Amino acid sequence: MEFELTKEQKDIQRSVREFVKKEFDRDKIAEMDEKHEYPVDIWKKAAELGFIGIHFPEKYSGMDYGVMENILVAEELCRGDSSVGACLMLADFASEIVLHFGSEEMKSKWLPKVAEGEVLSCGAFTEPDHGSDITRMDTTAVKEGDEWVINGTKIFITNGGPLAGFYSVLCQTDPEAQPSHRGMSLLLVEADRPGVTAATVGNKMGIRSMHTAEVVFKDVRVPAENLIGEEGKGFYQVLEFFDESRILIAAQGLGTAQGAFDRALDYIKSREQFGKKIGQFQVNQHKIADMATRLEMVRLLVYKAAWNFDQGRIDPKLTSMAKMAAGRLAVEVADEAIQLLGGYGYMQEYEVERFARDAKICELYEGTKEIQKNTIAGAILGKLK
Repeated sequence: MEFELTKEQKDIQRSVREFVKKEFDRDKIAEMDEKHEYPVDIWKKAAELGFIGIHFPEKYSGMDYGVMENILVAEELCRGDSSVGACLMLADFASEIVLHFGSEEMKSKWLPKVAEGEVLSCGAFTEPDHGSDITRMDTTAVKEGDEWVINGTKIFITNGGPLAGFYSVLCQTDPEAQPSHRGMSLLLVEADRPGVTAATVGNKMGIRSMHTAEVVFKDVRVPAENLIGEEGKGFYQVLEFFDESRILIAAQGLGTAQGAFDRALDYIKSREQFGKKIGQFQVNQHKIADMATRLEMVRLLVYKAAWNFDQGRIDPKLTSMAKMAAGRLAVEVADEAIQLLGGYGYMQEYEVERFARDAKICELYEGTKEIQKNTIAGAILGKLK
């Protein structure tokens, strides 16, 4: 059993750290967070260096790496900054659906644009009345000749809006199917198609620089060849995508936790109270010990989930464990970091308050922590009668 990263993987980590050090300007990031602005310039530079779509094949402008390398990039980006890091690591969100299930024409047209930083990709699954329940879809797609006609509304769509290139839309294509999820299909809808409108969901607690939209499809017509994969298999394709994407969100949580920890550690090593560094107080030393131990535990779980996926083994229980544990870690470590900084931790200029705001999303999107528990328990217990 090998716990060591390869030299190539360490080089990737080092490259991302150097990029973060050079490009992540603290004051500019704070301003973008305040104004809810997407970090366009940093995104373009990250794409130039190959950090977007690093797991795409080379013929689609990727670097032919696996999930493991992709999550190493995500972890380091979010460690550098929880807001900008989240934007960059999800710039290719749901593109894996096209990568794994799309036609060669789709892959050749869209994946290079994503990897090269021309457009953002989007997965349009969640609906206003159903939330985490994707077994039911009100968005419909009806076949008319050689076209699909789509109607419906999606909510909380990551990357939806002005920089989006396309949406992978989960639709009900067979209203008679029982259970209904057996009649769902995925359709690629270009963002500039007539009838597609996107509007921001409004002010968010965290990840304020990330575009999050309500997307409405009104009599949107797409060619029959925009079907992604097989008709009626959309639900299952999305579940398979989640098994990969949840590892990425776990890496976001891990990186966010590590970034908050780093800032708290730096603070207690320099801050003086009662005539000595506050890092010399045993109570603070114990907090640091606990945080560091939990970081190491969760990192092992997240890395195992990524490694396992790269071996060709899809294990929903393991990926859900990684996401659940990393999301909780991010929330609790960021909270403890604020506590260690005291009143300064509550102030924007010390960053940890933003890390705390950004951390919470890791327990919400890509399936809430309760959904992860359902998946884990279901895998352990099986079907009970």
